[in-house]
Amino acid sequence: MMTDIDGALAAFDHALSLAKEPEAPFDALFALTQALVGAKLFTFTTVDMERKLARRAYTSDPKSYPASGTKPVRQDRWFEQVHDARRMFVANRLADIAKVFPDYALIGALGCGSVINLPVVLGDELVGTVNILHGEEHYTPERQALVEKVLPVPAKAAYLAGRYLSRG
Repeated sequence: MMTDIDGALAAFDHALSLAKEPEAPFDALFALTQALVGAKLFTFTTVDMERKLARRAYTSDPKSYPASGTKPVRQDRWFEQVHDARRMFVANRLADIAKVFPDYALIGALGCGSVINLPVVLGDELVGTVNILHGEEHYTPERQALVEKVLPVPAKAAYLAGRYLSRG
C-alpha cells in the first residue's frame, strides 16, 4: 500500500486551518485516517479521568454510534494498556474485539472486525482515544506502524482545535 503521507498531512492541515465548527477538526482527522490506513467506522472518545467518564465526541456513523452521552470508564485490560501504559490497542479479529468490547455484535454487523485505539495524551493525561475500525485483518503491521508514526500529533491538534472551536 503506497500512501501519500505528505499530501494527506497537507490536506489535514488545510482543513484544520479552515475549521469553524467543533466537529470539523475531527472530520479532517477522519479524512487523514482514511487516506493513511482506511476506516469503515471512525470515532473520537474523550476521557474525563477525574469523573471517570468517557464520551464519544465524534463519529463517522451517527446512526449506529451517536456522539452523545457519557459512559463510565471501565478499568479492564484495555484500560490498562491504553490509559495506564499509553500504548495503542489493536485487535484484528471480531473474536478478539468481543473479549474487550461489549458492543462487538454491532461492530461486526457494520462490517468491522479489526480495531485500533490510539491514546491521545496531553499534559501527561489521557484526554481521549482515536478509534479506527475496518474489516477483519485490515490493520496489518505496516498500517499499525503508520498510525503510530503519523496520527498522534494530528489527533492532538484535532482535539485541541475542537475544544478551541467549542469555547463559544
